[in-house]
Order: sequence, then C-alpha cells, then structure tokens
Amino acid sequence: MSRHRALRTKVRRGIAKWPVAVVSLVVLLVLGWLGWSWVGGVVERRAAAQAGDCDQGEALLRIDAAPSVAEAVREVAERWSAQRPVVYDHCIRVEVQSIDSEMVLQGLTQQWDEEKFGAKPHAWITDSMLWANRLSAQNHALIGAVPVSIAASPVLLALPEEGAQALQAGSGFRWTDLPAMAGEGWARFGKPEWGELKVAMPDPAANAATAMAVQSALAGASPDRRGPVTTDMLALDPVKSIMSALVAAKPEHTPASTWEAMALMADKPQVNAAGFSAVPVFEVDLYRHNTGKDNGATPLNPLYGVAAGGPTPVADFPFTALAGDWVDEAQLRAAQAFREFLQKPSEQQVLARAGLRVEATTERPKPSPGIRWASMTEQLVPADANTTQQISAAWAAASGGQVVTVLVDSSESMGRPGGGGRSRVEWVKQALTGQVTRSLSGSLGLWDFSRELVPTGPVGTKRQQLLDGIGGLRPGEATQLYGSLAAVYEKALAGHQDGKRNRVVVVVDGPNEGGLTLAQLKSRLAELREPGKDVAISFIALGPDAQREPLAEIAELTGGTVSVAEDGQAVDAALGQLLSD
Repeated sequence: MSRHRALRTKVRRGIAKWPVAVVSLVVLLVLGWLGWSWVGGVVERRAAAQAGDCDQGEALLRIDAAPSVAEAVREVAERWSAQRPVVYDHCIRVEVQSIDSEMVLQGLTQQWDEEKFGAKPHAWITDSMLWANRLSAQNHALIGAVPVSIAASPVLLALPEEGAQALQAGSGFRWTDLPAMAGEGWARFGKPEWGELKVAMPDPAANAATAMAVQSALAGASPDRRGPVTTDMLALDPVKSIMSALVAAKPEHTPASTWEAMALMADKPQVNAAGFSAVPVFEVDLYRHNTGKDNGATPLNPLYGVAAGGPTPVADFPFTALAGDWVDEAQLRAAQAFREFLQKPSEQQVLARAGLRVEATTERPKPSPGIRWASMTEQLVPADANTTQQISAAWAAASGGQVVTVLVDSSESMGRPGGGGRSRVEWVKQALTGQVTRSLSGSLGLWDFSRELVPTGPVGTKRQQLLDGIGGLRPGEATQLYGSLAAVYEKALAGHQDGKRNRVVVVVDGPNEGGLTLAQLKSRLAELREPGKDVAISFIALGPDAQREPLAEIAELTGGTVSVAEDGQAVDAALGQLLSD
C-alpha cells in the first residue's frame, strides 16, 4: 500500500515546469505587444491631432446654448479645443451659438431655418429640463442620449429695490402665497399705500422660470409640500383652485417674456410703475440683466432677487446630445466627450464665474448687484416629463381658453398593441380622459373618422358627455383621414371663437385610404379658409406607419405642427405639449 501511495505522489509532483514557463512568457509578450500597440495608437492619434492631420479629417461639433450659459460654454469649448481632442480619428472643432431655447425647439420639430440660424446643432444646452421634455414629447427620436445637468440656478422673485426690501423685512413668502399676495396687496407687507401686488407670469410654455414657479406653487398641495406634482394631482379640486387663482392673479398686461418684464421694471423702478410688482426669474438671468451681459447696457436701476421660503425650484441646465440624419457617430461621441469635459471641476469654475451654481465650487461672480446668493437648503422635487407638459396645457386652458376639436383615427390598426400591454386606442382614450378631467376651462369636441361624437363646446358643461364619448371610441374600418379632416375643419371654422386659440388636433396611426386625395384635401382647405379665422391643424403621428410627410404639408398649410409618438404610451405627453402652445 505504501508503494502505491508513493507512486501517486510521485506522479503529481512530476509535471514539467518548462511548458508553464513558456506559456507565461508568450502571454506576457502578447500583452506587452497589445499594450504597446494601444499606447502607440494613442500617441499617433495625439500627434496627428497636434499636426492638424487626423486620419478622418476634421469634424465640427455644433452646440446651441441658451443665452444664460452660452458665453461660459464657449469659453470651456475654447479650452477643450486647445487640447486638440480626437474622436474616432476626427479632429474635433467646437462651435457654440447663443440662441433662445424656444427657437431651437421650434426648428428641430418643424422646419430649421439655415439662413437664420446656420446648420442644425449636434447638441443642445437649455436652461431647464422642461425644454428637453418638450422635445422628447414632440419627437423622442431626436434625443441622442439622456440629458445630463451641467449647472443649476434657483428661481427668485425679481423686484425693484423698494419692493424687495419690503418683502425681506416681513415674514417672507412662499410660491403658494402668490394668489393670496395678489388679493391682499402690499398691505400684507406693511405697505398698503402701494396698492396691488401683481406678479407677472409670462407664458410657462416659453418661460421656464414661470413654469418652475407654477410647479412649486402647485407642489404646495402635495403631502409634504415639496413635490413632485403628478398628473393625478392636477385633477384634484384644490390643485385646480390654485391654478385658477394663479391665472386670475396675473396683471392685465403680462409681458411675453421674463426679460421683457425685467426691462420694464428696470426702466420704471417705482413699485408697480411697470403695471406689475415682480416676476419669477432664474438667478443667473437676473445677474446677467443687472450686469448688462444680455444687451451690453448695464441698467441704471438693478432689480433685486428675493428667495421664496420652502422648497426652491431650480433650473438644471441639461446638456442634450441630439440624434438625426445630420448627426454622425463621431459627432454624437464628441458631444458626450465635451459634456464630460464640462463637468470637470476646473471647467465648472468657469460656469460658476458666469453666475451659475455648481458642486465643484462656491465661487460667485463679483460684482453682482441685487443678488445675495442665498444658500439652497431644500430643493423642489421636479415633476416628471409627462406632468410638466400637462401643467403647461392646464395653464394654457385656464389663462386664455382654447377651442379644440379632436379627431381620432378609428381604423382597425388602432386596436394593435401600443406598448405596456395596452392597445393604441386605449392609450389615446387615457390621454383624452386626462385632458378632460384636468381642464379648467376652454371648449373641446370629439370626432372619429366616421362621425362627430361630441359637438365642440365648453368643457365645464360637457365634461361627462366628453368622457362618455371618449369611452366609446372603438377601432373599426373607417380609414378616410382626409375626408374626415375636411369635415372637421369646416365645422371648426363655423364655430370659430374670436380672441381664442382655435385648433384641430388629429391622432392618426396610418395612411389615408380612399376618399379625398392629398391634393384634393389641400384644395378644399384653401377654399374653406376665411380671413381672420385661423384654425391650425396639428397631428400626433402614432407609431411607424403614419405618413409624416403629407401630415407636415397639411400642418404647414394651416399653421399647425406634427408630433411623433413612437407608441401609445407617448400620446399623453405629446397631447399635453401640443395643447400648451
């Protein structure tokens, strides 16, 4: 037995060592060669960049940025370009254009004006995620990568000096107090002789500071009063009451933009001399206004920013890489690389010196008249992408009222899966039900491809009839889009209401089949049009089978738009965004 044990031991110990050594040496040589090749490739690419002779030539990275941040981003871009970055063997050259976010959104989703704005951007930096949400709601395919915040700026209330001193001397205010402040006037702050206290609220669909202030006011109805606002909340009576009160508290003549409101108050520094007392504004925009960075002229009378109590609404300045047939892989990757460079501590300091808030430093620009740079102890939890669209739509309906006739595709294809285990028509019904439930005012009507289901009329008196009509929508065999649209347009013109936004909204998932041709429809629409009666036709193209080109022709002819919903789940946000304009 001992001999057998000795033999087994001898066999285990007798494996030759030289093959292992040879294999190890070969592995080391291969790894060394690979490492040397990689390092050599990097060195060669850097050398090529420094020589200005990249293998694939130069690639332009075009970035459109909101005026609030464009100057700082341009400085960072120059620093990055000085390093001669190379992406996919392309030398990257960066151009940064300062342009209002509303113009970029309109150009990307409708028709880009190259003569006015140059070529389309490959990346977009806005002042608020609200803009990226709107782009996603209209056509999610244009989002090349998840937007990432590069800086922040809180929302303040901007006032002339005397007004700011009165607010700060008292007990302060919360955004939820705005309706009460309008009712009590300046007596609330010990200045009854000043009369009314009106806060200008430029359209939240085009002014992100207003949108954030409204969202913060509505968040006061949430359980912990810090948000987020949800779509379900918007249907609650207390939240509807807050929205109605905010709209009712607006001054009679509200400026179109935050910047216009600031200019009016700076020119007339006495309290209420501009026709209102204050306006919500991003801190960075107030800094730029008071230092003359927007128009080159420093105002004689700076405005003063007052922070509201409670959770602070904050602009997040997202960097959004775009996608489209004008963006190639190198430009998409270059956009992401530049975004990462922007987030470096050294580059964040550039943004801080421009009046933005960043995590890397507490440095603030000097001088900064009218701004205290108060610390943000608690931030508002923002609403999700869909809810932000619904808030703007509810505001639009409450503030001016709209006359909307909805035409829903009733072809058989609407019964196909629309995502999330539900059919397309089920998602459409949910979106329309939400609009009816949340609407404070305005008129709404409902058609399908075969008939008028609910005549257009005030939502307040037709709410149940509309809900019943929506509940009865069923996929069938009606496929004549153009014929149905001609009938709806004619009826909408007959019921046109002066002074309100009159529109037809069409939800369609396939092509027109039978009846009028596109040329015949366009001719019929031209015949029906009446001077002074504008009725825009806008489309939500649902799914991949909707023919977008003819829809775009019809929309352009009537002043409407085309939104793209990849599946049924995207209809709600697309409808909310459309109705917020």
